[in-house]
Amino acid sequence: MKIVCLSLFSLFFLASCKQEKVSTENKTKEVVAVQKDFAEVDSVFLSAGKLYRIENFESNFVSSRNIDVWVPDNYSATTAYATLYMHDAQMLFDSTSTWNKQEWKVDETLSRLMKEEKIKPTIVVGMWNVNEDRHTDYFPQQAWENLSDSTRQAVLDKNHAQSETLFSKEINSDNYIKFITEEVLPLVETNFNVSRNLKDRAVAGSSMGGLISWYTVLEKPNLFSTAICLSTHWPGAMPIENNPIPDEFFSYIKENLPKAPSNHKFYFDFGTETLDALYPPFEEKVNEVFASKNYKEASFRNLKFEGTGHSENAWNQRLHIPLEFALHPEPSID
Repeated sequence: MKIVCLSLFSLFFLASCKQEKVSTENKTKEVVAVQKDFAEVDSVFLSAGKLYRIENFESNFVSSRNIDVWVPDNYSATTAYATLYMHDAQMLFDSTSTWNKQEWKVDETLSRLMKEEKIKPTIVVGMWNVNEDRHTDYFPQQAWENLSDSTRQAVLDKNHAQSETLFSKEINSDNYIKFITEEVLPLVETNFNVSRNLKDRAVAGSSMGGLISWYTVLEKPNLFSTAICLSTHWPGAMPIENNPIPDEFFSYIKENLPKAPSNHKFYFDFGTETLDALYPPFEEKVNEVFASKNYKEASFRNLKFEGTGHSENAWNQRLHIPLEFALHPEPSID
């Protein structure tokens, strides 16, 4: 178990083989007006589309960070795009600039799926993480506050004994959601051509980013229809003995899950190696909670990927699956 515990937060410092990415020219000749808030980024290696950024956005709710928006080739002023809000944005597009030389390959995957008409026309809104705030920004706050004072203190003590960085600040995910909904979303919907339809907004992340993705949808079901949660870190922190956190997560989900599955979708998955080896024991509980609210295959998935680990290289291999689930084109009405 000691090795597994170490891998939880040392995985941010592991390196892997560098992936090369070829930059291609945007083939569209159409000039699309983007307002002054976002500036086009030329330093990111993309295989498709364009990237716009606000650097060091000063938020009223979280520490300053970059906000990225990726638009596909042939981005059009006449199309209302779906929006995919993604956490850990510095890991999404360019492996040459990431700490572990891996990436999600978001631009490749979305471009291919749109070309094949397997998903709606979509743009990506990426919120960068701030390393020292990542855990407290992404940990579901209401579930934490539902624990008794003595239980919270026991969790803090056990985690602080193993890590100096975990729970080093107050849990801040409610403010992080305000950052998304009260600051980022209005900026995006002012600057880019996007649909305001509930079914056209999804939020996605991995590990702790998986936690904050489902939490965002449950806290703001009127704004986001779909949560995409890869390798969701159900322990919430270190995998301590008699950990009360997962059960509290499941209680919160069961209590707050929207009652109309036709309006919301939830995608979960997990591997079986490295840090993901912690997640299979939670598989049945996840299934049970969503089944109790009548979520069926059309609105809920929880997939196991045998032999895969906890990395962007693992997630980019299966990213197309949740994207097709979340962003499948609506059937046309003749």
